[in-house]
Amino acid sequence: MTGFVHLRLHTEYSLVDGVVRVDALMGAVAAAGMPAVAVTDRSNLFALVKFHSAAQKAGIKPLIGVDLLIGEPEGQGEPSGLTLLVQDAKGFRNLTRLISRAWQEGQHSGQPVVERSWLTAEAIEGLLALSGGREGDVGRALLAGRRDEALALLRGWQALFGDRYYLELQRTGRPGEEDCIAGSLLLAVKRGVPVVATNDVRFIARDDFEAHEARVCIHEGTLLADAARPRRYSEQQYLRSPQEMARLFADLPEALENSVEIARRLNLEVRLGKPSLPAYPVPAGRSIEDHLREEA
Repeated sequence: MTGFVHLRLHTEYSLVDGVVRVDALMGAVAAAGMPAVAVTDRSNLFALVKFHSAAQKAGIKPLIGVDLLIGEPEGQGEPSGLTLLVQDAKGFRNLTRLISRAWQEGQHSGQPVVERSWLTAEAIEGLLALSGGREGDVGRALLAGRRDEALALLRGWQALFGDRYYLELQRTGRPGEEDCIAGSLLLAVKRGVPVVATNDVRFIARDDFEAHEARVCIHEGTLLADAARPRRYSEQQYLRSPQEMARLFADLPEALENSVEIARRLNLEVRLGKPSLPAYPVPAGRSIEDHLREEA
């Protein structure tokens, strides 16, 4: 593989903050010479079939994941971010269960949230985690100057995921990123945790930033020209090439190498075009087809 793979990316299926179209994504990834790419839409897998099919057609390895919101203990504070990437069929089933449960049982202010108590060893089997950078709980604690808390949180994630947890590093021109990187590197050395670079992609080209911001404003009910509206994104969150990422993280080559290593660890096989019906109980001596025909 080349020296970098994008592991965190929102498509138009994120609804809130993504304008990446799947077909255009495949063309851009192929043109950049990247053999794999991940789609990690917010709290959903809506793009999975289209993405997987288009990636296979383009000869690109599709990596499946989701950006989740993780609830704070006893509802204290805003939910933090965590990206889960699928390693295998078991992981895929576990991820679908977590997403479904978040929508059914964990909604807070209209947002599906995964409660920490749901993240047991069994529930996250087959899943690999990225810390979420400055939006994750470890990153937030670091930026707030609560280093002991950040260390405790990291220990908890290590105990749960083992070597499947990575501290995420981002350089997209947003406030606090370099401070978060500095703190994350200290923790990585202290706890022996690998780091990985992402670009938190929301659009393909830099010129798409205004279109992305328009979508965000539509969701939030704000105006582009409103000087008081929150600015949570930057024009640097585009699909950077491996060469651009190499220059951006020239001081941390291992963060780039780990993106490739993670891509190698993700090997979900998705079978499409073959309907799989549940084993529905039918009266003795009757086939499912005959019973369905009669009931219909």
